[in-house]
Amino acid sequence: MQIGKTGSATTSISTATAEAITVRNHDLVHDLMGHLSFTEYFFLLTTGRKPTQDQRFFLDLLLVSIAEHGLVPTNQAARMTYAADPDFLQGAVAAGLLGCGKVILGTTEVAGAFLRDTQRRIEDGGDTLDDIISRARDEGRRLPGFGHPLHKPVDPRAQRILSLAEERGVARTYVRLARAIEDAVTRLWPKPLPMNVSFAIPAVLLDLDFPVSVLKGIPILARTASLLAHLAEESRTPIGFTLAHHAEMGITYRPRDAAE
Repeated sequence: MQIGKTGSATTSISTATAEAITVRNHDLVHDLMGHLSFTEYFFLLTTGRKPTQDQRFFLDLLLVSIAEHGLVPTNQAARMTYAADPDFLQGAVAAGLLGCGKVILGTTEVAGAFLRDTQRRIEDGGDTLDDIISRARDEGRRLPGFGHPLHKPVDPRAQRILSLAEERGVARTYVRLARAIEDAVTRLWPKPLPMNVSFAIPAVLLDLDFPVSVLKGIPILARTASLLAHLAEESRTPIGFTLAHHAEMGITYRPRDAAE
């Protein structure tokens, strides 16, 4: 029995023979190696075309902006997994990536969907931006890509990304919408709620015609580099078991009442 939707059994990414490797219709050895940076190659792999100068610049910028943020849960999970088995580097990286959900890193994808939906609703003429933000506030919903436990009153990464987009003339529909949403939230939300980096990233990517299907992939690719850095450090100066110990010490055991 076949499960799930089926498609044609083809791929447009790559093929190989004994003599050559072809990637997106380019000869890997002669056309790509030594000619493209890894960022440019990633863009080619995911879109099938080489990036423009602006697409390359901002993809580099966004990868740098989201890669590292200290001992966040993804890095802690990876370091504790590595401490348990230092020969299992790939497993430790996987443990960190498995923590990339809607709260951590995955917000980029959710924020991108919110931007696109908001733009569609405004273009359809059914809602104003103030209506959309006020309704979210009144219904007690969270705004994806807004708020941060550390960066207050602003997330400097988000501001840098949008400022550079404006300076370099690539700020179009979604960057402008992001700024308008930021203004509406400032006016209408009951408490300060800064735009964070996970909102600025999809705004720029959407304006640069990056595929919606890989918005979530940008922070995952970036964080993979950070995970490898933390695991390299873990191999030299281990703190994985220290993290686990502090977790044990930081949690109080409380027996459950039988009636609960």
